[in-house]
Amino acid sequence: MDYINFIFIGISFIITLYTLPIWMRKAKQIGLIWDDMNKQGKQKIPGSGGIAVLVGFIGGVLTFIAYHTFITKSNVHTVEVFALLVSCIIMGGIGLIDDLLGWQRGGLSIRSRLLLALGAALPLMAINAGKSIISVPFIGTLDAGIMYPLFLIPLAFVGAGTTFNFLAGFNGLEAGQGVLLIGAVSVVAYLTGSSWLAIIGLCMVASLLVFLYYNRFPAKVFPGDVLTYPVGGLIAGMCILGNFEKIALLFFIPIILEVILKSRGSFKKSSFGLPQKDGSLKQRYDKIYGLTHLGITFLQKMGLQATEQRVTLLIWAFQLLIIIETFIYLRGAL
Repeated sequence: MDYINFIFIGISFIITLYTLPIWMRKAKQIGLIWDDMNKQGKQKIPGSGGIAVLVGFIGGVLTFIAYHTFITKSNVHTVEVFALLVSCIIMGGIGLIDDLLGWQRGGLSIRSRLLLALGAALPLMAINAGKSIISVPFIGTLDAGIMYPLFLIPLAFVGAGTTFNFLAGFNGLEAGQGVLLIGAVSVVAYLTGSSWLAIIGLCMVASLLVFLYYNRFPAKVFPGDVLTYPVGGLIAGMCILGNFEKIALLFFIPIILEVILKSRGSFKKSSFGLPQKDGSLKQRYDKIYGLTHLGITFLQKMGLQATEQRVTLLIWAFQLLIIIETFIYLRGAL
């Protein structure tokens, strides 16, 4: 890996660092502000801050492509990178529409989200991204042929892109999850010989780190689906292009568990806790409908105050444990 590539990661960081405060001021001016649901008083916080993250990510990736196109004249898989970038931009647009419609008013319908996300997968489908040879448990390797771009690519992209935002609602949670997951996927890309893909992923990580600084407790800005949709799509796209879908599935275990728990409430139960005067949280429902609810219950069972920060850290720790266990399990294959 040419160390000059890290300049492009820095460019993503700097662009996000510059644009995010501007967006926060603009969001307040136009009334794009949301309630901080895990705090009493429901402070008004600017929303859709993921726009700045997406802008920073795009800036870093385009500079990366321009440098290698005009300076080094080397192959950096330009077609694949552009296809992934376009898919992420479309997902960001879908997320922004959902944000503007308002989650409290229902936002986009589930059918609309899935259909629009399917459209976002088209660039990856069009270039027949990845390899059609897949590993099936108990069967072995199979060549999916034309079914890979027509069925498996959209299934993976839509699935990851539209479920990543399920595990959300706590200050810093989505951004932190994005840093951990895309960081891990970038390491896998580097270890499997796709250093170009690792740089793309790290551009997003750099932008997310800036956002996390402003989004950590107490949050000064919220991400919105304009952040979560492209982050989920990027994870899926990187795994498709790098041909390590199985690893991504293991990394995604916390999200899969979140989807299962959310299904118990027909996907209508929120992830929020019930804020108390002392700053702690209690369960909002009689049953557990998400990992945040499970985190609150676990901390209370341990005799600890279930604060928003502790629940977030607990989920991050669980995600990190899953990542480490996956690397240990697959250490021979990397």
